[in-house]
Amino acid sequence: MAVRDRIQRYRESGGASDLVRVEVLVPAARRNDILLQAAEMRAGHRQKKERLQQNLDEALARYGVRLLDNIDLDRLPDLVQKSKVVADALIERGDARAFVMGRRMLSEIGQ
Repeated sequence: MAVRDRIQRYRESGGASDLVRVEVLVPAARRNDILLQAAEMRAGHRQKKERLQQNLDEALARYGVRLLDNIDLDRLPDLVQKSKVVADALIERGDARAFVMGRRMLSEIGQ
């Protein structure tokens, strides 16, 4: 595999799949502030993705048969879309605990 292909695959599906390169001009004295803020944003983004994945795994473990009746999650491209579909299904098809789990997933997504 060529180096360019590997870099492209990393940016599309690897650790940098949801990140964008940004170049800014800042005073030299404030460079570390920008780097720290960027590191905090990356960490927060990764934690959010991890929480979404945990919620999705928990929902599928508890309510998999009821939720995935006519839903094919493999056709959805990213974790946010999968979580939204599963959260909607939890709210519509589940019990009270599933409803709470679905609302929690939607609030994590930001909808």
